[in-house]
Parts: sequence; C-alpha cells; structure tokens
Amino acid sequence: SVITQREDPRDVFISRDGTILKDLPQKAKIGTSSLRRQAQLLHFRKDLELLPLRGNLDTRLKKLKTMNLDGIVLALAGVKRLGLEERITEIIPTEISLPAIGQGALGIETRQGDQEVEGQIQFLNHKDSWIAISAERAFLKKLEGGCQVPIAAYARIYGTSLQIDGLVGTIDGKRLIRHHLEGPMERPESLGIKLAETLLEKGAKEILDEVYQRSGPAIKI
Repeated sequence: SVITQREDPRDVFISRDGTILKDLPQKAKIGTSSLRRQAQLLHFRKDLELLPLRGNLDTRLKKLKTMNLDGIVLALAGVKRLGLEERITEIIPTEISLPAIGQGALGIETRQGDQEVEGQIQFLNHKDSWIAISAERAFLKKLEGGCQVPIAAYARIYGTSLQIDGLVGTIDGKRLIRHHLEGPMERPESLGIKLAETLLEKGAKEILDEVYQRSGPAIKI
C-alpha cells in the first residue's frame, strides 16, 4: 500500500457563535459521531452534552443550526480539503483531542502481489507519512480495536526519531489511559506495538475487556 502526504490530523471545533470550547456555557450541546472525540471532550469538560452527528461534512454543518447545537467537532483535514477553513472556530490541541488512527492520511491499496501497479504508484508514497501511519496501525492492530471503544494515536517524525502518543478511554471520559513513546523511525510497527502493550499494562486491558466481553474477543497480552 501507499500513503500520500498526510494532511494535518488534528480535530477542529466549529461553534455556532464563535465561542471556543473552554468558554462554552455549562451543559453546552456538542455534535459528534465519534466515541474517541466524545470520551476526550467529556474528560476535558464533564458538563458537556454530546449528541450523535452523522452525514457528510455539509450535512453536519447544517445540523449545527437545525439541531440547535452549540458546536460540532470535525477532522481538520476534511474541512481543509473542502476549502471551509473560514468556518473553523478553534483547532483542538492534541493534548485535548488525540486524533484517530490514520486521520488526515489517504491510502492507496493495490491487489496483493500486483508488483507492476505497486511500482507505478510508489512515487505517490510519502515516506514520513507512511512511517507514522505504520506505527499507528500496528498500535491499533495490537489492541484489536474496533469502533465501539475510544482509541486514538498520533505518530510523527522529529529528526531521526519517531514519536507516538496513544490513548484508550472509557466512553464517559472518566478514565483515559495515555502514554508517549519515542524510538527509531526504522521500526515503526515495533514502536506501535510497544505503545499498545504499555497502555494495556497501565489499565487499558480492563477497559477493552469490558467492551469486548459484550461485543467480541477479549484482549490477550
């Protein structure tokens, strides 16, 4: 597979009246369809009321008014690609909302073993983005993560070092297990797996087991 150059992976907040997240009134209504965002927003401000928000980006922007929301949370990459940056109230720091695995990145898949096509598209591969996404995907695979539990990761390269932050949380935001690791960029998958193992040892295993006991296999270390 090929990973093109990654767009900014952060989340953004678009409010109805220009108010930033921390200044919203008590029990403000926020639209998001992401459990990852929900958990982190509730951890940041437990008073917020999170409402499900689905549809394409235009539909979600319209629902800001039709659902009488105080604001919505979206991926910056999608907003930028549609040329709607002027709607952004605030880019949310990764300390508050760690991105989804691979957020902002576009992958190109080919048929397995099709070396001719693979060779033809290699010029589209952005090395640093590929390394970062490989670490994040290895992290997610080790956790056997699904969409029913808040999981986040963000990898990036500084000089010759690969840095990655990962998170597993409860849907209500009361508990977030988070960790940061650095390692050689030549072994991104190993770093992602190590990060997952560290989070599991720090308490993420209990969170994931509880979810998977209801919906699928439990985590094995």
